[in-house]
Amino acid sequence: MDLNFNKNEDQNKLLVSDLKKRFAKVKLGGGKAKIEKQHAKGKMTARERVDYLLDPKSKSIEIGAFAGEGMYAKHGGCPSAGVVVKMGYIAKRQCIVVANDATVKAGAWFPITAKKNLRAQEIAIENKLPIIYLVDSAGVYLPMQDEIFPDKEHFGRIFRNNAIMSSMGITQISAIMGSCVAGGAYLPIMSDEAIIVDKTASIFLAGSYLVKAAIGESIDNETLGGATTHCEISGVTDYKAKNDKDALDKIKSIMDKIGDAEHAGFNRVKAAKPKENPEDLFGILPRSRADQYDTYEIIKRLVDDSAFEEYKADYGKTIITCYARIDGWAVGIVANQRKLVKTKKGEMQFGGVIYNDSADKATRFIANCNQKKIPLVFLQDVTGFMVGSKSEHSGIIKDGAKMVNAVSNSVVPKFTIITGNSYGAGNYAMCGKAYDPRLIAAWPSAELAVMSGNSASKVLLQIETAALKKQGKKITEQQEAELLSSIKEKYDEQVSPYYAAARLWTDGVINPLETRTWISMGIEAANHAPIEKDFNLGVIQV
Repeated sequence: MDLNFNKNEDQNKLLVSDLKKRFAKVKLGGGKAKIEKQHAKGKMTARERVDYLLDPKSKSIEIGAFAGEGMYAKHGGCPSAGVVVKMGYIAKRQCIVVANDATVKAGAWFPITAKKNLRAQEIAIENKLPIIYLVDSAGVYLPMQDEIFPDKEHFGRIFRNNAIMSSMGITQISAIMGSCVAGGAYLPIMSDEAIIVDKTASIFLAGSYLVKAAIGESIDNETLGGATTHCEISGVTDYKAKNDKDALDKIKSIMDKIGDAEHAGFNRVKAAKPKENPEDLFGILPRSRADQYDTYEIIKRLVDDSAFEEYKADYGKTIITCYARIDGWAVGIVANQRKLVKTKKGEMQFGGVIYNDSADKATRFIANCNQKKIPLVFLQDVTGFMVGSKSEHSGIIKDGAKMVNAVSNSVVPKFTIITGNSYGAGNYAMCGKAYDPRLIAAWPSAELAVMSGNSASKVLLQIETAALKKQGKKITEQQEAELLSSIKEKYDEQVSPYYAAARLWTDGVINPLETRTWISMGIEAANHAPIEKDFNLGVIQV
């Protein structure tokens, strides 16, 4: 190993260490005092409930762990969006679990909470996975009700999705394990089956104080909407549980009896580990996002036996297209080559840039994978499409449009891993969030933006200085340097993978060593949903 490899390794392992520290903080939710308060009531925390529910020692992935990070500071923050979402296994059946975290503002819904819940339902709908709701929420966070209540992708969409999933035959099970009020009361009751915990859980459209104010009736919450009321009088809930564990055990028992699903039929053989050491990823990936490296070495550390069959190896070299296996699943990989490459014509092409020929190759490969029913994996480290007169005259817009068209119309499941840069239209062509990847995750080394921090800050500086000069103000070199530093600092914060994860532009920031698990579990989930339409590119200019 050379010195550069060791320096890269040190830097990337520091990024993973930072990831682990951030996650440890997120796991505390509203803090240790709130956790102790939850325990004092005889209740488990959201994470304890999820961990108890999922099969012991089974694999799982957490969706949106960093959602809400750095947001809502004036409201006290909203760690992990106040809800825990995991894809895992209950009674060996793959499913999605959604658990309100009552240590965060009593489980109240912020705008990002609604977005995260909708993302969980989207995953369940796309993959026809059972979804389990562990309800413990005070309802909409009233100071921000205008940002969560009335719009299409707001709170009400949750219940619309409940109805849609029911019509699709997707299993939904709810356990009411704390407060469940107002419009939120519809979620568990629109599920197939609802369990309520005696004494610690309640469900009603309006609590005792509001009932008193509205109609003058004096009644306590337990009598109004406790477990006995809803299991013995109203018939709203189906099962009464003695405590949290009893409720979770009932879910396990129900899941254990669900019939098998129809499968899409994606190809899988016995899994094999990569022959090349995956730990080498930390040394291969450069410290700077501007540096070149060989993406083939990344692929070798992600795929079974480090083996792949490359498609059009000598054409369009700034994108690598190949067939491989990940944890036994057949996949088609579309990856940005980050090394400077030489074409057969003797021309040099910059790594990470999409040229006409690489866009054309990727389009053809995506079509082939759809023809063969092979899931697609996109490894993003892209700075964008090539610019300049030569590219424009060669029709780069047309070739780029073809690639975007193929990605958009792909019917096989797509999975995106952002390893480095994700800039501009390159994000779109390489299956960014707007193009419906089943799962999208970023390594700690990732950056998401219209352009790099260096480029953007220089452009913004030019705009800022021009505006100041119009006002008749003179700027010294020192003032210009300070302004550039200020602009770059703000922009760099926005290109951080955590900034993207906080807003659910990605499903998470992950350790590169977890990549195979994310893709494998994602394909397994997608295999529950047979492909129901044919691949059709529509009208494109060929």
